[in-house]
Amino acid sequence: MHVIAALYKFAKLEDFEALQAPLRARGEALGITGILLLAREGLNGTIAGEERALAEFLDLLRADPRLSDLTWKESRSEQAPFRKLRVRLKKEIVSMGAADIVGPETVGEYVAPEDWNALISRPGVAVVDVRNDYEVAIGSFEGAIDPKTARFRDFPAWAETAEALKDADAVAMFCTGGIRCEKATALMRSLGHEKVYHLDGGILAYLERTPEEESLWRGGCFVFDERVSVGHGLKPLDHGLCRGCRRPVGAEDRGHPDFEEGVQCPACAADISERQRAARLERRKQIALARDRGETHLGGEKG
Repeated sequence: MHVIAALYKFAKLEDFEALQAPLRARGEALGITGILLLAREGLNGTIAGEERALAEFLDLLRADPRLSDLTWKESRSEQAPFRKLRVRLKKEIVSMGAADIVGPETVGEYVAPEDWNALISRPGVAVVDVRNDYEVAIGSFEGAIDPKTARFRDFPAWAETAEALKDADAVAMFCTGGIRCEKATALMRSLGHEKVYHLDGGILAYLERTPEEESLWRGGCFVFDERVSVGHGLKPLDHGLCRGCRRPVGAEDRGHPDFEEGVQCPACAADISERQRAARLERRKQIALARDRGETHLGGEKG
């Protein structure tokens, strides 16, 4: 059984570049896989490993006084969710084009999953899905506003002109694990919105702690690992991943005439070149050959 930890922490890590090598070395020695992003504003990542090894690595992170109160969202998977460990240096741990916007006085008010239904059911509350369009496409909260952004960097431009927010008494925002809402709620407050709320722990915390019969969530939640999507109780759903554009594909997509396993899905079929198509066909061939040898080819799982 693989234990998965989704984590982030905004903290001033002026020496973040010096942290890369020792964290990567210790993580690899412990058999940790996944991705960890380091920036001057903090760290962000989803990592996995055997339970004791992962606990030791997380203890290592929290040994740094700046990260002593680091928390994470934990789940489990029968299959390995990642192939290796990557520790990368970034300008931002989540890219909105606004480093250092997050602070104790700037973010919105946190709302526990247990109180979320009551908030978003109130008249005058604009409920905003902060995630990208391909994430929203497979699931969201009932009645939530979809900004239809292709990437998080597009969100500020939408927020500055969003008609749906102009007459709202309050703005309630949510994302996968909470990190994008840290910046999005800070942005909203900087734009003059006074009552701004943030689902504490994100969709993942809500799906874990809210009984399905009481839930206002509809569909699946996209996750950035080989599970692709999860539902209530954080149970993996049946979405695969298009190995061309990295978007989730469901049963309807797989039955579409434009879907071709390992090559394209309805969302990207019109955009791939002949050169890209040839490369994807070759990769599909290598995946099949690896499977025949009893091996697992990188990129060959669930999709």
